[in-house]
Amino acid sequence: MEKIISGREFDELLNLKGEVRGMGVKTHADFVFKEEGKEGLEKLEKAMEDLGRPIKFKEIRSTSFIPLGVEAIVLLVIKRLFNYENKKFQEIGSFHVKSSLIIRLFMKYFVSFEKMQRETPKIWRKYFTIGELKITNFDKEKKCASFKLENFKFHPLHCQILIGTFVTIIQMMVNGKATCEEEKCIYRGDEHHEFLLKW
Repeated sequence: MEKIISGREFDELLNLKGEVRGMGVKTHADFVFKEEGKEGLEKLEKAMEDLGRPIKFKEIRSTSFIPLGVEAIVLLVIKRLFNYENKKFQEIGSFHVKSSLIIRLFMKYFVSFEKMQRETPKIWRKYFTIGELKITNFDKEKKCASFKLENFKFHPLHCQILIGTFVTIIQMMVNGKATCEEEKCIYRGDEHHEFLLKW
């Protein structure tokens, strides 16, 4: 039986630089459990075991760091196991904000857009060991802001998760609707990622 990820893909992802807090992978697994039930979570764990990278998601410590490549592999396995499209990964991003205790604790900093602009780079660094996230443009009157993410190579699926994350954070701040579009992306040949948010 052909593996869900080829050996070449596996090696490329595992060699990604950087680490991420374990809460990300745990929340991905929680989302799978919510959508696919216990059977779906077991299917995910079995697929990871078959790849030679067994994970018991309940045993991962939320605050510990794990290799970025491991999370990328988990995301790709989820996509291929359950045929998730981009919209589903945006839902995962939204789910992260609503269910993660640490992200909800970070939300206390976002009492205003001005404070959010100052604190965003620090918060990113608490979650990832690589990359720099900052708000490069903020227009209160036009109700829009641009998030710029530099020096961060992960996986295109994570761009969708960020879209869902950013939209949900803004929606919680303004108590209304918001949209997010990735205007620049390193996977499309740009030098960095850039997200435009409107509310």
